[in-house]
Amino acid sequence: MRKLHKGTFWMVLATFCFAIMGACVKLGSYDFNTNELVFYRSGINLLIVFFIMMLFKVPLKTNYTVLHLKRSIIGFLSLILFFYAISHLPLGTAMSLNYTSPLFVGLLMPFVLKRKIKFLLLCAIFIGFVGIVLILKPTFADQSFVAGIIGLLSGIGAGFAYLYITQLGQLKEPSLRTVFYFALISTIGSALFAMSEQIRLPNHENIWTLLLLGISATIAQLALTKAYKIGNTLSNAGLSYLTVIFSTIIGVIIFKEYLDWQTYFGICLIIVSGIIASKK
Repeated sequence: MRKLHKGTFWMVLATFCFAIMGACVKLGSYDFNTNELVFYRSGINLLIVFFIMMLFKVPLKTNYTVLHLKRSIIGFLSLILFFYAISHLPLGTAMSLNYTSPLFVGLLMPFVLKRKIKFLLLCAIFIGFVGIVLILKPTFADQSFVAGIIGLLSGIGAGFAYLYITQLGQLKEPSLRTVFYFALISTIGSALFAMSEQIRLPNHENIWTLLLLGISATIAQLALTKAYKIGNTLSNAGLSYLTVIFSTIIGVIIFKEYLDWQTYFGICLIIVSGIIASKK
C-alpha cells in the first residue's frame, strides 16, 4: 500500500508538469513549428538527464536495448503527433485526444503485460474519459479532420509507450536511463526531420518558454517513469487525467478561459475516477 501511495505522488507530479509543458507548447507554436518544438524540448531534456546521470554515476549501458528502442521510438512519434495536434487544434481538443491513452493502456494490458483487467478500474478509466470530454468538449466542426486523427493517434502511441515504461520498470531499469534514451531518440529524430528546413533560433523573448518547456518535460518524464516503475499501471492511467484538471486551471489563469457547469461536472468525474483507480 505504501508503494502504491509513492507511485501516486510521482504520478500527480508528472501530470502537473505535463500540464505546464502543454501550455508551453501552445505558446511556443506561435514562433516555432512542431519539429523545432520537439527538438528544443528533447534537447534540453537530454542535457539535464545526462548531467544527472553523470552526477549520480548511472551507467548508460543497458541490457534491454530493444525494449528501450521500442519505448523511445513510439514515444517520439507520439510526441511529434501530440505537438502537431496542439499546434493545429485548440489546446482542449488536442489534450482530450492525447489523453485517450489510459483507455488503450487498459485494452493493451492483457496482450503486452499478460495481466488480467479489473472491471472496476476499467470503469474508472471510462468515467475519467467522460469527464475529459465534458471539460474539453472536443468538436471537429471547424477543424481539420486530419489534425484530429493525428491527435487520436498520439493517444494510442502514448498508451503503448506507457506499457513499455512499465516493462522496463519491472526489469529494474533505472528511470534516468529510460528517460535518457527517449530524449536521445527524440532529439536525433526531430533534428533529422527539422533538417528539411532552416531551424529557427530562439530570441530573448521566447527562450524562456523553451527552457520551461524542456525543464517541465524533464521533471514530468522522470516522475512518470518512476510512477510506472513502482505504482499500479491502471491506477496511474486513471490518475493521468489530473493533467486535464491542471490544464484547465492554467487555461483560466493564463489564457482567460471561461468554465461552464459542464466543465466543473467533468472535473468532479475525473476526481472520482482518480480515487477509484487509486484503490487496489
